[in-house]
Amino acid sequence: MGEIAESNQVAALGAVLPATRRGVIDLGSRLELFIDDYLIERLRGTSLVLQSPTPREVAMNFTRPWEGPGCAYYTVLRDGDIVRLYYRGSTMKSRTVAAHEFACCAESQDGIRWARPKLDLCEFRGTTPNNIVWDGVGSQNFTPYRDTNPACPPSQRYKALGSKAKDALFAFVSPDGLSWKLLRRRPVIKGTLPNMFDSQNLAFWDEERGHYVMFLRCRRDGVRNIMVCTSSDFVNWTDPQWVDFGNAPSEELYTSATVPYFRAPHILMGFPMRFLQGRKKIAEHPYPGVSDSLFMTSRDGGKQWLRFLRPGPMPERWSQRTNMMAWGILETAPELSSMPTELSLYSHENYATGPCRLRRHTLRIDGFVAVRAPSRGGELHTKALRFAGRELVINHATSAAGSVRVEIRDAADKPIPGYTLRECPEIYGDEIEHSVNWQGGSDVSRLAGKAVRLRFVLKDADLFSIRFRG
Repeated sequence: MGEIAESNQVAALGAVLPATRRGVIDLGSRLELFIDDYLIERLRGTSLVLQSPTPREVAMNFTRPWEGPGCAYYTVLRDGDIVRLYYRGSTMKSRTVAAHEFACCAESQDGIRWARPKLDLCEFRGTTPNNIVWDGVGSQNFTPYRDTNPACPPSQRYKALGSKAKDALFAFVSPDGLSWKLLRRRPVIKGTLPNMFDSQNLAFWDEERGHYVMFLRCRRDGVRNIMVCTSSDFVNWTDPQWVDFGNAPSEELYTSATVPYFRAPHILMGFPMRFLQGRKKIAEHPYPGVSDSLFMTSRDGGKQWLRFLRPGPMPERWSQRTNMMAWGILETAPELSSMPTELSLYSHENYATGPCRLRRHTLRIDGFVAVRAPSRGGELHTKALRFAGRELVINHATSAAGSVRVEIRDAADKPIPGYTLRECPEIYGDEIEHSVNWQGGSDVSRLAGKAVRLRFVLKDADLFSIRFRG
């Protein structure tokens, strides 16, 4: 994945979740990440800093005869003890033109080591021992997911989208994620704009809002862009609306890779591939264009959205349409046994030039954006909020000399006795879940349901997320 672009300040582009009549955020016991200014009233000497994933091993080399240099549109998802990777394979007429495209599937136990199952589902050059799961309409950008809708029948537990000729989007269903069929012969959406479905169109059940959400790729004023629509049954969809990027500049977004963050599903995260048609870094590549990946967030279900991935020094990441992020985030085992579990994301390399491959990258849990304070120190003050639980848990990292301290204040922004800064011992170390203590202990249940504010005093430290639990 090369380097991830680090931003000193991350602006909030998404609309916030509903607050109470008095403007108090009803936090409950849900996990909250500092990816925007949703909780933040003010920062003093601190800033929101986008983090850099660590490049790891090559997860897959796509060298089978039915794969080729045109592999793209990756999806990773966990289903119990199995992790599946779906992707487009293709035989090629030329270096850049596909002859025939297939939907393929690889499997893993840990999200690190992958294998191609011999499925015997689709024929390739007269034989069936391959990992092709679909060969037909929609195979160009076939994008599955596991439906978590409680009302979903077992025979449709897996669903997928795939387009035909850029003007019609079809729905597919499967009981096991391997054997697929059309949900119906007619498309669920017909195109009304040029190249409306020429990319990885995706959908999922939004458990926070109780409906299906679909993200589409199409063109707006000649520029690749993203639309969103919803459905109660996966068949009948609202009219697609343009995603609102706030004050962000208009850019070519080739994919969206939008997914609910599994630890905080009320937050949607997107990792779109940004495409710059007019640039060319690799002289021998037949077509111009360079690309990287961005980071976006939304709290309003997709109407409004930010920035993630530089190509880095590897030449194979500067070819056209490279650095496409797979749709999906996995929690995986760490490289060192003494470390906590981490997040795995996947990005592809060598598109069209070959050999095409997918590389794994890792982040700390919740580690997309940090509230960062330098050694001279800084503060974060939250807006008024209401919580449920018995203790405050933080995800933080400090230097050996750094620290975090927390003060709980009332709605009028006055320190509450028993939870003042002076009564909070310095917190230092690197922990995904640290229970904050004051001199009287960690129990904050007497404040539950009341409007309070949090004051964090940081020194040479990062703060990633908070949660009231218990």
